[in-house]
Amino acid sequence: MSKKVAAIICAAGPGSRFGGKRKKQFVEVAGRAVFMRSLELFANRDNVKQVLLGISKDDAETLKVNWGAKLSFFGVQTFFGGAERFETVIKALDLIKEGIDLVAVHDACRCCATDQLITDVIAKAAETGAAIPAAPVIATIKQVRDGTIVRTVDRAGLFEAQTPQVFDLALLRKAYANLPNVDKTVVTDDAFLVEAIGHKVAIVESDASNIKITRPGDLPIAEAILKSKPKPKIEGPRGPFDEAQW
Repeated sequence: MSKKVAAIICAAGPGSRFGGKRKKQFVEVAGRAVFMRSLELFANRDNVKQVLLGISKDDAETLKVNWGAKLSFFGVQTFFGGAERFETVIKALDLIKEGIDLVAVHDACRCCATDQLITDVIAKAAETGAAIPAAPVIATIKQVRDGTIVRTVDRAGLFEAQTPQVFDLALLRKAYANLPNVDKTVVTDDAFLVEAIGHKVAIVESDASNIKITRPGDLPIAEAILKSKPKPKIEGPRGPFDEAQW
């Protein structure tokens, strides 16, 4: 029997590296807001029974005015997250409905994940209890100190962690219960906390197309990736609304 999934979309961060008047999660890419594209990756899946969107209190009015109707249509539950990702996830875990087996934690700004990647990560987590997508590091990595290269890092076996990160619900709750024992300054993803309690995290190999929009220069890259994806096949005649989605 298919496991029931809850998705936590983290959109509460300040997005300070992006700059500009609008936070990166609310900027449009290929005609739709970045965070809405990320939400839709989960809201349209049969095994996803709950979608939680963590936002900042400062963005509540903007969200309601611009996307309230769409969020209601998708059955999305919004809540106020924290400045740090782990603070948002802690709050979301208290909102998970009864009967949920797996939790997928996803960056609102990682809107180019493919349906197949999400399917594969969920399947791997159902099998192992914890799984994330990760891309092998292909660039040459330099360790730098005071503006000077100290050494070239051996990239063999190095992978870049991505999202969605999917975990057994009880396991993720146990990992977060251990948060007081962990140096919070080094907690950059949920897998770190699961690793910290001794549970191995499996990876599903991904690639750089699962980009996280961080700076303005990432937008045209994400748009090109989205436009290169095959369009979904729609039964029957296509109307202007269907065309407008692409």
